[in-house]
Amino acid sequence: MKSLPRLRHLATLAAASLLSLTARAADTIKVGEFACLTGKDATFGQSQHKGILLALEELNAAGGVLGRKLEVISEDNQSKSGESATVAKKLLSRDKVIAILGEVTSGRTLEVAPLAQSAKIPLIASGATNPAVTQKGDYVFRVCFIDDFQGTVMAKFALTDLKAKKVATLTSVSSAYSVGLAKYFKETFVAGGGTVVAEQKFSEGDKDFRAQLTAIKAANVDAIFIPGYYTEAALVARQARSLGLTMPLFGGDGWESEKLLEIGGEALNGSYYSTHFTPENKEPAVATFVKKFKARWKNETPDAYAALGYDALYILVDAIKRSGVTAGPKLRDAIAATRNFSGASGITTLDKDRNASKPATIIAVKGGKLQFHKTVAP
Repeated sequence: MKSLPRLRHLATLAAASLLSLTARAADTIKVGEFACLTGKDATFGQSQHKGILLALEELNAAGGVLGRKLEVISEDNQSKSGESATVAKKLLSRDKVIAILGEVTSGRTLEVAPLAQSAKIPLIASGATNPAVTQKGDYVFRVCFIDDFQGTVMAKFALTDLKAKKVATLTSVSSAYSVGLAKYFKETFVAGGGTVVAEQKFSEGDKDFRAQLTAIKAANVDAIFIPGYYTEAALVARQARSLGLTMPLFGGDGWESEKLLEIGGEALNGSYYSTHFTPENKEPAVATFVKKFKARWKNETPDAYAALGYDALYILVDAIKRSGVTAGPKLRDAIAATRNFSGASGITTLDKDRNASKPATIIAVKGGKLQFHKTVAP
């Protein structure tokens, strides 16, 4: 049997070891991420996640921030409605994160925004473009442009570049992003002298659009605006061409995915969409990011959501450095004061409503490939 002093010594060592482990765990600065890592929108979440991980590795290799390493706790919402709120509650209450990054889609970000605001924990959305996102409170930010700007850009593009006078819209009624973008597009297009002669609708997950497209065909339009996500947009393109609709198709950043061409193929030729980033941009910060991303992810070319995820973490860390804190009003104020931040997605300045003011990039589909078409300043 061990002596009492010996037992006390062992107990002291165990307690010290436990305290050491606890101190090490407490030493990391915990940041939450929620994303659609699986499910129908998985390329969005995977891209955001890869961008965040690259930023995390770089920051920690450089010593972290305020002398502490960063830890990103990622949660998958499976592209399902309701799951984002569930995982956000875990990040906020159990994991005690100092901020949350994500999401790409507006609808799922809107689930989390009120929770972050109530907890007074900053939420930095990567690609959620619906204006309502940051209207949920002063702890909610985004690093992307918003839909009123994007809708305006695509309306002017339809009028000037496509020379379209009559268009149809095909909108997802179950997507806050799609409904909002269609609204802003229509307002600017009509104000510019165009006419929206057919307004057709669908729901997320639909696979057959022939009835809507048949009605659009009868309207004899110059172009079709599809403010949806890549899966539906690609299927619409295939079915439109099969029905003999040869006019240009165009949409927003929801088309941004490596799966777009995989699903839509040659049917997408002559199509256009607006987005936040192009790897063809030769600005030094962008070119450096593309090179580092390809080196880290087996020569994979980054898309807009990889760049925005990367910038979201860097902008958070920049605010931590400037404020000298990891929580509270000082951190919130520092994020809000972000000006002329040079990142992977270009120069980010947050306006008074905590939205990013930055240019839009228009991508063309030609010969089965994505090509940079033009940049439109805010």
